[in-house]
Amino acid sequence: MSVQHDPVQRADFDQVMVPNYAPAAFIPVRGAGSRVWDQSGRELIDFAGGIAVNVLGHAHPALVKALTEQANTLWHVSNVFTNEPALRLAKKLVDATFAERVFFCNSGAEANEAAFKLARRVAHDKFGPEKCEIIAAVNSFHGRTLFTVSVGGQPKYSDGFGPKIQGISHVPFNDLDALKAAISDKTCAVVLEPIQGEGGVLPIDQAYLQGARELCDQHDALLVLDEVQTGMGRSGSLFAYQHYGVTPDILTSAKSLGGGFPIGAMLTTSECAKHLVVGTHGTTYGGNPLACAVGEAVIDVINTPEVLEGVHVKHRRFKSKLEQIGQQYGLFSEVRGLGLLIGCVLADAWKGKAKTLLDAAAAEGLMVLQAGPDVVRFAPSLVVEDADIDEGLARFERAVIKLTQA
Repeated sequence: MSVQHDPVQRADFDQVMVPNYAPAAFIPVRGAGSRVWDQSGRELIDFAGGIAVNVLGHAHPALVKALTEQANTLWHVSNVFTNEPALRLAKKLVDATFAERVFFCNSGAEANEAAFKLARRVAHDKFGPEKCEIIAAVNSFHGRTLFTVSVGGQPKYSDGFGPKIQGISHVPFNDLDALKAAISDKTCAVVLEPIQGEGGVLPIDQAYLQGARELCDQHDALLVLDEVQTGMGRSGSLFAYQHYGVTPDILTSAKSLGGGFPIGAMLTTSECAKHLVVGTHGTTYGGNPLACAVGEAVIDVINTPEVLEGVHVKHRRFKSKLEQIGQQYGLFSEVRGLGLLIGCVLADAWKGKAKTLLDAAAAEGLMVLQAGPDVVRFAPSLVVEDADIDEGLARFERAVIKLTQA
């Protein structure tokens, strides 16, 4: 028996929702693979991936199976008890990474909140309360809670909410001299994204990341890598730190970890983890069986040579076509990123027009993203079919042609 729903439309958003978002004029209602259909039945190709979340596209059979099986078994027991899906997923994450301990939560912001609290607690326990300073990068993004938005290096998101959390400073990304000048024995952590996602899809330099690791070691600070957007195969490695060969002390994951189901995780070493003793941190829903069952299915599919190698192959297919479009229409000055997190930097003539391109693409039946006003961002499914890549980029080119003729 199907449930009868009251009809809703886009105009209802403006009546019932807090106006902190400005969603598109159409409402997606169904997805399959890398295709989405809206209320009118119009089909779109999805290169946005729910902002790097739908890592296996829409309605992937392995995820649907995991969720429905778990939904018929056990939804929630709280952290007064543990549960089997959480333990299975934790073991798989530990086996696949540097980490020895896992903390589950529900989002990237929560994972980063836990990471920053852990970094301060480790320093507090080992060196005293003075060692509490956190260094992050200009234009970084780490979430929307008061702590994470303060660590993020974009004042437009943190201004206007009262006093900010103290002891946080920001240095230019990929500038090792600036980091050297900023770090001290009061620093408890350096927090970096392997690719600045919201900041413009800007990959970290190998030498910078290695230098940051060495500086942290010299100053008894922890290296925290925010892999919320880069993790779970997005870069072509399971986590981007593996691509660079630089191991953090703490790593955060979310977005693709659940393939569309809300889940976050903080991964760390036993040495760090022992400082979060019983009662020091918690979450009601974190590690719930539904999320962890889906997360286990996600890692089972992604952490295979076929899928990870496929990410590199698909990257090349995207990049060559995007560079060709960029050159032909004077659109892009650079196409950058790793794996299937790709940023196209708009040329001077197109500066500030990322949203215009996004809207034009949607009109042609393609969902893409922006990363600031000057970068068009692609974060499709890691298993997007070649035919969908080709058709999606053909639609993108049609959108560009219409804009150039306008």
